[in-house]
Amino acid sequence: MYSLLFVGTLCANFVSTICFIIWGTNKKNKTSKVALFSAVLSLVLLSCALIARAFLCGFPPMSSLYESLVLFTWAIVFIFLVLEYRYKFRIIGVFVMPLAFLILFYAALLDNTVKPLIPALQSWWLVIHVLSCFFGYACFACAFCLGIMFLLQERQVKTKHTGKIFERFPSLGVMDKINYDMVKIGFVFLTLGIITGSIWAQHAWGNWWSWDPKETWSLITWLVYAAYLHARFNSGWQGRKMAILSIAGFMVVLFTYLGVSFLLPGLHSYL
Repeated sequence: MYSLLFVGTLCANFVSTICFIIWGTNKKNKTSKVALFSAVLSLVLLSCALIARAFLCGFPPMSSLYESLVLFTWAIVFIFLVLEYRYKFRIIGVFVMPLAFLILFYAALLDNTVKPLIPALQSWWLVIHVLSCFFGYACFACAFCLGIMFLLQERQVKTKHTGKIFERFPSLGVMDKINYDMVKIGFVFLTLGIITGSIWAQHAWGNWWSWDPKETWSLITWLVYAAYLHARFNSGWQGRKMAILSIAGFMVVLFTYLGVSFLLPGLHSYL
């Protein structure tokens, strides 16, 4: 059952990605409804898949690299659909859904063997910690896409060579505001993730903070986005600078999430 749901999610995600790209690059094309429906379907199927895997594991599936990538995909699609519902900002799907598909496709290449959590990790603090972090990462992923969109649109405005896809873009001011909103919400989730992670670490290992590589880079990530918010509040930075910071911040997120596991293994390593 889980395998069928996962394959169904991958297919729905792929259809959504292709339809968004076709719609975004062809002004007269009306595939956006299919793209959005496929995105919703992929979220529903992936939600069912995660529930099915939880029954197989006996605990929410969050312990392996494979499971974390699946959860990351779920969070990204969820945040994207919230964005679409809140702002009617469908064009971001041209950038977000391919990112979600690539993450899920990478997960499909990994070992998906069901492995139960060790007793020390069987805590609901783990669930709260991981969900908080991945909701934060998903918001930062959307901010990353918005940063790219802002820079592309800005370049088009300066060169006055507007392509078809850019005709669907909102104004630079709107993208800057939504970028800020995504970083602001993501920062709250990341802060909650770090706090709950410390509580969970105390329960599991007896230490609030051990300067494990993942903990250290989580703090660095937090500081990067704190700098983003500081620059916005106190220095009045907007537009291009904020777009570049949101892109750079997501690079740090990816290193914290994946790079640390491969290059600086520790207690939090997925390997």
